[in-house]
Amino acid sequence: MTSRFQFTISATDGKARTGTIAMKRGEIRTPAFMPVGTAATVKAMKPADVRKGGADIILGNTYHLMLRPSAERVARLGGLHHFMQWDRPILTDSGGYQVMSLSDLTKRDENGVTFKSHLDGTRHTLSPERSIEIQRLLGSDIVMAFDELVPTTSTPEVQAAAMARSMRWAKRSREAFDGGGEHAENAAIFGIQQGALDQTLRGDSAAALIDIGFDGYAIGGLAVGEGQEAMFGCLDFAPDQLPEDKPRYLMGVGKPDDIVGAVERGVDMFDCVLPTRSGRTGQAFTREGPINLRNAKFGEDTAPLDPACGCPACTTWSRAYIHHLVRAGEILGAMLMTEHNLCFYQDLMADLRAAISDGRLTSFAEAFRSAYAGVGKV
Repeated sequence: MTSRFQFTISATDGKARTGTIAMKRGEIRTPAFMPVGTAATVKAMKPADVRKGGADIILGNTYHLMLRPSAERVARLGGLHHFMQWDRPILTDSGGYQVMSLSDLTKRDENGVTFKSHLDGTRHTLSPERSIEIQRLLGSDIVMAFDELVPTTSTPEVQAAAMARSMRWAKRSREAFDGGGEHAENAAIFGIQQGALDQTLRGDSAAALIDIGFDGYAIGGLAVGEGQEAMFGCLDFAPDQLPEDKPRYLMGVGKPDDIVGAVERGVDMFDCVLPTRSGRTGQAFTREGPINLRNAKFGEDTAPLDPACGCPACTTWSRAYIHHLVRAGEILGAMLMTEHNLCFYQDLMADLRAAISDGRLTSFAEAFRSAYAGVGKV
């Protein structure tokens, strides 16, 4: 029987690694991109098509699912996998980011956060224990510890206090997870490194998480407006502070060139709403840069979205047709664009894995960046 969680590195190239995470619901090839299924759906996609595009794992969200339809209801209906008909691994974000960014906060203290729902104004409390309970009810395969996120522009004192509290919450999250019975025997839990852009804070956070002990380690608090240069500056040291033999997950990232740069710096897992959100707003990712299908110049363009892509949208329809769908507000336009973007991301991950295995990541990354930045069609 497949072990609960096993990470195997099969090849390295510089700091980059490729390998597999083995879990009971299947293997996850790394570097991996997780499509975001916030509310039990990857928007505009059927689960089978998400898998067909190359995804080994998707992401769900504690905050959104606790509010609607509720974790308890999902549990009564057989768990998140059965509810949405996705039979492979699911990672659930703990809800900490959404609580901080979407909610009308009323109280934040050592216990957790009491907030008003952005849906109907009802009051809820999310603590480390409650976050882990919700993820258990959902049946998550990879559970995230509950943490406190503050902007990278916060004062050093605020950043240090939030990091320290996140580490106390990480310990409580681990204890709550370990008390989860059968779920804990089949799932994994990741801790989240915090500390904004400060190398010392990040190092202290990593040391605290390692002392607690987790199956994998996330790098949190980035991709929140600090810019790529600052993010890469942090990634020059943050992954190195985490265990080499555990997966490293960069939360909420990102653009294709962000992912390539992060892989070069030793990151193994990613998630981002960008490919699906862009698909619904007319932006397609191509190997020569992003293009905006709303632009009039595509009205009679008979080329595919990306000539090098083998997705159904690219092998069947023209840019002109998809331009028409997007301009007309037709649902099919959002569906085709989303499917293409997700396939583009999964193709990129496959190319990165192959380049690492072959020892040619540097040349691949340079060629990708040159082509991707060379068009500027946004």
